[in-house]
Amino acid sequence: MEKREFKAESKRLLDLMINSIYTQKEIFLRELISNSSDAIDKIYYRALTDENLEFNKSDYYIKIDIDSDNRKLTISDTGIGMTKAELDENLGIIAKSGSLDFKSLNDIEEGYDIIGQFGVGFYSAFMVADEIEVRSRSLDSDKAYLWKSSGEEGYTIEETDKENIGTDITLKIKENTEEDDYDQYLEEYRIIDIIKKYSDYIRYPIKMEVTNRRLKEGTEDEYEEYKEEEIINSMVPLWRRNRNDLEEEDYENFYKEKRFGLDKPAKSIHMTVDGLLRFTSILYIPSEAPYDFYTNDYEKGLELYSSGVMIMEKCSDLLPDYFSFVKGVVDSEDLSLNISREMLQHDRQLNLIASNIEKRIRRELESILEEDRENYESIFDNFGMQLKYGVYDNFGRDKEKLEDLVLFYSSKDKAYTTLKEYVERMKEDQENIYYATGESLDRVDSMPQTELLKEKGYEILYLVDHIDEFVVKMMQSYDNKEFKSVTSDDLGIESEEDKEEIKEKIEENKDLFSDIIKLLDGKVVDVKPSNRLKNHPVCFSTEGEISLEMEKVLRAMPEGENVRAEKILEINIEHEIFEKMKAAHDNDRARFELYVDVLYDQALLIEGLEIEDPVEFTNNISKLM
Repeated sequence: MEKREFKAESKRLLDLMINSIYTQKEIFLRELISNSSDAIDKIYYRALTDENLEFNKSDYYIKIDIDSDNRKLTISDTGIGMTKAELDENLGIIAKSGSLDFKSLNDIEEGYDIIGQFGVGFYSAFMVADEIEVRSRSLDSDKAYLWKSSGEEGYTIEETDKENIGTDITLKIKENTEEDDYDQYLEEYRIIDIIKKYSDYIRYPIKMEVTNRRLKEGTEDEYEEYKEEEIINSMVPLWRRNRNDLEEEDYENFYKEKRFGLDKPAKSIHMTVDGLLRFTSILYIPSEAPYDFYTNDYEKGLELYSSGVMIMEKCSDLLPDYFSFVKGVVDSEDLSLNISREMLQHDRQLNLIASNIEKRIRRELESILEEDRENYESIFDNFGMQLKYGVYDNFGRDKEKLEDLVLFYSSKDKAYTTLKEYVERMKEDQENIYYATGESLDRVDSMPQTELLKEKGYEILYLVDHIDEFVVKMMQSYDNKEFKSVTSDDLGIESEEDKEEIKEKIEENKDLFSDIIKLLDGKVVDVKPSNRLKNHPVCFSTEGEISLEMEKVLRAMPEGENVRAEKILEINIEHEIFEKMKAAHDNDRARFELYVDVLYDQALLIEGLEIEDPVEFTNNISKLM
C-alpha cells in the first residue's frame, strides 16, 4: 500500500469543494454519475479507432447499490477504468480532469460529449462521505487498483481484485448532525429522486435494485416486499428525439412528468437552433395560471441542461418577465460552466439562447392569435396581465414587441380586440384611439363621457384592469394614432362651430360658472358647459397626465394619498337641472350652493371616487326633494 498526500493547493481546493463551491449536497450524485458516463464514452471513442475493440451499447451501464446497514453507497460503471498511474494523476491532483484531456476527441462524432471539464466533481462526494474508495480496472491493464481517501489527510493506492473492466466508487456516508440529514443518501426513494432530477437523460442505463410489493402467494390481502433491478433513467430526452416520431400526447405526457402543471398545455414548442451556439428546447404555454403566479412566491425559469445533465432547475435569465408563465427545458452542449457546473461563465451565451427563445415564443403567440383566436383569448385571460406589465415595465422598452399581443375589451360587442383590429375599423375621419377606464364593462359602458363618441359612431376601448391606462399612457400611440381618454377635456372631434357655441354658452353664463368655481375652490380646475353629455346632468373631464382612474389606483398605493387628477366639472346646460340651478343662482343663494354640492358629489360617485361627507350628501338630496 502506498500512502500519499494531496498537494497543498489541492488541500485548499478540497476544503472549498466541501464548504463553498456547491450550493446543494445532493449534487454529488450528479457528478459521480456524469463521471461514470464519461468513462463509458471513452470506450466508445476507443472503439471508433481500434478495430479489435467492439462497442455494444447494451453491455455498458451504471449501477447504484445502497448498503444502509453499513452506511455505504456505491456507484459502479462498466467504463474504461483507470490504471494505477491514472488513479494517482486524476484523483491525486484536484482539478486534474481526464475528461478535459480527452476533450479533443469530441469532434470524432456528433451526439457524444464528454461531460466532465474540471476534474473537481468527484471530490463533491466528500460533502456527504467520511471516506471514499475507488476500485478500478483499466481496459489497458490486467491489474486492478484501490484508491482510498478520508479527505485532506491524503490517499492510498494498492493493488486489489476486480474481475471486470470499470470503476466502483464506494462512499461511507457521514452520520447525521443537527444541521444535516445524511441518512437521506441511503434511502432508496431519495436516490431515485436525485437521479431523475439531475441525471435522467444520461445516455446509458442507470440500474438499481428497487423495492416493490406483490400479493403474497396463496393470500388475498397480504403483501410482501421484493427487490428487482430496474433502469431508473429515461436515457433519451424527448427533445433529442425526431419530431416526426412524436405525437402531441408525447409532449403532454412530458409536461406532466416534469410536473410543469396539472393542466393540459395550451401549446407545446419543440425548437432546435444551430449556429454559434447550439441548443434544443421544449417549451410550453400553460392553459391555466399556477395558483401563485401573481404572487412574490412564484419563481420563473426554464430547466437548463448541459449535454443531458441538469445544471439549473429554474434558469430565470432564459425568460423575460413578460413570458414568465412559459415552462420547459433547454439543453446545450456548448455552455461554458463554472467549476461546480451550477452556473454559467459567459452571460453572452445565455443571452443568445434567451433571445432565440423570446423570439420563438412571440412568434408562436402571434400565430395562435391569428389561427386559433379562442385558444389565444383563453391564454390571455390567464397571462394577459403579465403581457401588459411587459409593455409598461422598463419605461416601455419592450412595448413594440408586445403591442400586437395585448387585448382590450371594446364597445363593439364588449368583446376582446387587438389594437390592429381597432385601427382597421376606425372611421375615415378618426384621428385618435379612444378609451374609457373603469372597474367593469357595465360601469364603463354607462359612463356619461362616452355618450357623444357613441352617438358619432366611434369605437371605444374599455380598460377594466388597473394597469390598462398605465399601459396605453406608456405606449402613447399605435400605428401613429394617439390614445385619447373619453374624459380628456379635448376629444379632438369638436368642430369649429362646436367650439364657438361653447364659448358663447360660457359667456352667457360666466357669472354662474365663476360662482361655481369659487364654491368648489381647490376641488376643480375649471367648470364649463359640456358638449359630450346628452342625458346626464354632470360629469368630470380632466387635463394633464393624471386621469381619474389613475388617481384611484395611485391613491390606493403607499404614499399616493395626495395624488389628484386636475378635474374639470362639465355641466349639461341642456338638462332641466341646469335651468333650476340658474333660477336658484338668481333668486335663492342657499339653494344654488346646494345644487353645486350635490352635482359635484354626483360627479365623484359616477367615477367611483369617495365623497367627503356621505351624510351631508344624503341630507342635501333630502333638502332638494
